[in-house]
Amino acid sequence: MVLRTLLLVLGVVEFLRPRQLVDFWMRLAVRGDDPVELREWVYSIARLEGVVIVLWVLGNALRRARSSDDQEAVAVVDAA
Repeated sequence: MVLRTLLLVLGVVEFLRPRQLVDFWMRLAVRGDDPVELREWVYSIARLEGVVIVLWVLGNALRRARSSDDQEAVAVVDAA
């Protein structure tokens, strides 16, 4: 549950602030103080990745909720 929540937050941040997130990770990945110049499409892809992450997390949550509802319905029918 905590991992899904963190992933959801990461996806939202990546969608809303792709430049800041990508630049943060690039500063961690690069040695020295040499500036790294990224192409502009990198930020668009990061934003797209954020959307995909959010949709994936929410889709899994919906599927999990539906399956628990189905299991409850079967339990009610079995009890009757």
